Order: sequence, then structure tokens, then C-alpha cells
Amino acid sequence: MLTALSIKNYALIEDININLQPGFTTITGETGAGKSIMLGALGLLLGNRADYGAIRNADKKCVIEGSFNISNYKLKDFFSAEDLDYESTTIIRREILASGKSRAFVNDTPVNLSSLNALGAYLIDIHSQHETLSLGNIDYQFQVIDTIAKNEGVTIEYKQHLKEYRKLQKRAVDLKEEQAQAAKEYDYNLFLLNELQEAKLKPGMQEELEERYEELNNVEELTEQLSAALINVTQEEIGSLETLKEVRTNLAKISTFSANYGSMHERVQSVIIELDDIAEEIAGALEKVEANPEELEATNTKLQLIYNLQKKHAAGSIEELQEIQEELQKKVLASENAESDLSDLNKAIADKETELKKVADKLHANRKKIIPPFILKAEETLAALGMPNARLKINLEKQKIFLPNGQDQLYWYLAANKGGEFKEMKKAASGGELSRIMLAVKSILAAQSNLPTIIFDEIDTGVSGDIAQKMGEILQRMGNNMQVIAITHLPQIAGKGNSHFKIFKEDTADVTTTKIKQLQIPDRVEELAMMLGGNNISESARAHAKELLSE
Repeated sequence: MLTALSIKNYALIEDININLQPGFTTITGETGAGKSIMLGALGLLLGNRADYGAIRNADKKCVIEGSFNISNYKLKDFFSAEDLDYESTTIIRREILASGKSRAFVNDTPVNLSSLNALGAYLIDIHSQHETLSLGNIDYQFQVIDTIAKNEGVTIEYKQHLKEYRKLQKRAVDLKEEQAQAAKEYDYNLFLLNELQEAKLKPGMQEELEERYEELNNVEELTEQLSAALINVTQEEIGSLETLKEVRTNLAKISTFSANYGSMHERVQSVIIELDDIAEEIAGALEKVEANPEELEATNTKLQLIYNLQKKHAAGSIEELQEIQEELQKKVLASENAESDLSDLNKAIADKETELKKVADKLHANRKKIIPPFILKAEETLAALGMPNARLKINLEKQKIFLPNGQDQLYWYLAANKGGEFKEMKKAASGGELSRIMLAVKSILAAQSNLPTIIFDEIDTGVSGDIAQKMGEILQRMGNNMQVIAITHLPQIAGKGNSHFKIFKEDTADVTTTKIKQLQIPDRVEELAMMLGGNNISESARAHAKELLSE
């Protein structure tokens, strides 16, 4: 419940602070005194968009703060999901800066408006005159029935199954489209795949073939150069080995004279050993060089095949061709396994349909069970509100398809007068009748569920006299189960409040300011008497006011 509200620098409000109690609270005031301003401030506290023009003094920031006792609301999971610190007394603060920027805090932790809006839905239900029209809205009608039927958990389960079901259906449509396209491309993809598979591609294959092709294509040049190199290394008169051996002999004779000469001798010996190994490798390579026209042609053919495949697939390497081969393999397998994949998917859809139907049946059964007692209670309440002949009819029709709220179509009908025909709710009731029906619905909801604080903004529109008295009694009873705040112009309702606040304007110098104060018994008598008889309060009006407060 809302325990305290502070509004600073907002519209006509300079600074107000009020403490609120459990039960039924009434707020009165002349038209234009600022009741709508207070509701606007509460709306900002619950996540509505801020209007910079609402700042009273542009040199200061606007601050709206509310304290809420949420110990009975079971909101720990919500706070955890939003990464907020849970406090049984939670403080929400909204700031509109002079720059036009807006900030929001929950227990001093900054939050965005979507989180604030989600939290606000658990805390306060502001029921404006416009909200009464929602009685004709199908979603609201489902919400009422499901709240009374305690279908919240079942509804969440159904929506989750429905989401998964829609996802599977979309996958089936996409798969059929993919398969149709794959079927068109299957033969071509299979041809390309076979072509790549026949090439038997391996990493490094292209480099090896290119190297071998160069060897086979240059046999004469290789023979000539290797022979010359071998002669230059090994020939007795001019060969490098013979020359180095003479150098080795020269250095051997002086190697003992110093460490430097000894080192030179060892290094020449190492070069001789290395050059001797090179000579052997050259000789071996020369023996292997031979013309092989058949291998040359085969190598060239293999290379041309690789080059052609790279050109066809716009690939720069064997590795890229192998990746393309793997992708083609997937496409071909997808086409070949299409029927199996679709069959598996259709089975998953059928299984999900079974789950959905089971949950939808539970929703239907719960709704069907509570509709008769709900109608009976609503008609009893309407009779007390001056609609003794009103009859309510709710049709719950099971459909074969899955809808957002189950497999049900829901229709609310009203026959407002004796002998009247049933018509759609929004077409059958006047504004005053809709107000009374909405109050009847809200009172039933309040008795059967843990609703948040509810604020009625002139729910009494279109009613007066004894009906207003009955309406006040219902609001008072609702206050036994929850915090109810009613903004009203009717003394019959204002007198039923456990506490009573008055909103009024006060002129000081050139400034008009909206203020609010809690009325005690003497002031309540005067306020109710003025609501009954105008500014010229008579003793009979005061007496009537006292009667209203004593009832």
C-alpha cells in the first residue's frame, strides 16, 4: 500500500507531503483544485513519460517520492529479476531536472521507465473515467475472469507453450521453403559435390603438384645445372673440395702455433664435411632426374583441374574448396533427409499441440466453473447499486484454434432493464451504468485476490442520492481487503472514508498554489455540508453531514 507521498515543484504544487492509511480514503475538492495534478504526479511515479512543462519553477528540479509497504505483495522475485534491492518498505523517487531530463530510483537504485512501469503495475491501479470503457475490451474481460479463476500460473504456462508452438510452426514453414529451394538445386549441388569429391583434394596438394610440375617440365635444365655443380665441387684439378683440402693441409701445419690457427683449421674441416654432403645430395638428385612425359601430363592435368575448380567456385586455395565441399555436402544431405526432418518437426508440433490443448482445457474448465457465481455476485452488487433488473450473461465458447488467451472466445452481454434484450456490454450500458458495473467487478476482484492499491477517479460519475450511498458502502467494504482511494464529488461517498483529504487552491501574491490537507471530524463536517448545500452552509446541511459520517 501507499504509505506516504511527497510532491515538490510540480505544476501548481510547490511542496506537499501526506501520509496515507490502510482502508478507504476519500479525496475531495472543487473542480480545478488540482486533483488531476495529483494523479499526474502519481502517474510519473509509476513510470509515465515526463513533461518538462509540468515543472513549476524551471530553476529547480521536480521531485515526486512515494513510500510503499510491499510486504504482502510477494515481489522478491521481481526485485531479483530487475537486480534491485528488496525492502519491505520500498521508496520510489522520480526526478525531472531543469534541463528536461528525467531520472527514476527504486530504493536509491537508478531504474529505467520500463522497469518502473512494470513495478508500478504491482503497486497501484489508477482507475480513471476512461478506464471504465475497458469493460467492453475482450482482454480486460479475460483478465477479470482469469483473476477470479486464479488462472495466473496456468495462463503463463499456456502463453509459454503457445510461444514455442508458434516457433515450431514457423520453423516448419521455413523448412518447407528451404526444402523446395533445395529440391530445385539438388541435382546441381550433387554434380558440384561429386566433382569436388572426385578431385580428392588434400591440404598442401596444390603446392606439391606445382613443385613436381616444375621439376618434370625442366629436366634438361636440371640435368645441366646439377652436372655442372657436381663438377665444380668434386673435379680433382678445379673442384672446391680439392681446393679446400689443400687449405686444410696448409692450416694443419700451423694449427699448433696458436688457438686462432687451430680454430681456422677446424672450421675448414667442417666446411669440407658439409660440402662433401652437398656433393652427395647433388649426385643423388642428378640420378633421379629423368624425363617422364606421362607423369608430366598427369601432373599438369591434375593442376588444371584444381585451377578450374578454383575459378568456378571463386576460391583461392585447396582449403577454401574443401570448405565449399563441406557446405555442398550439408545441402545435399538436407535434401536427402528432408522428409525425415519434416516428419520429426511435425511430430514435435503435434506433441506441443497436445500440451497446449491440455493447458487450454484447464483454463476453460476454471473459467467455466467461476462464471456462474461471478454473474450471481455481480448482479447482487448491481441490485444494491440501483440496477435491480440488470442481468449479466457471459458466453464462453471453445474454439478449435489456439488463441492468445487459450481456446476460448469470451463474450460479455448486459440487459440493463427488465424485459430488455442482451446486448454487448459497451453498447448496452450508459456511462453511469458502466461506472456501477465496473465498481461491482472491482469489488468482487478485491474480495478474491490480492490487488494493489486502487485509486478511483470519479467512479461516481452519473450517480447520486441513494445509489451514491450504496457505492460508498461498497468502496468502504473493499477497503477492508485493500487500500482504496476515491476522488469524489459526492458527499455520500466522501463520508464513508476512513480518512479524508481535501485538495484546494491558495493564492499568495501573484502565485496560485495547490495544497492538500487531511480533514479531522469538524473540518469533515464542514466539507460535507458544503458539498451538500454549497458555500452558504445551513444547519440542516451540517446535520446531514454528521449523519453521513456516523453511518
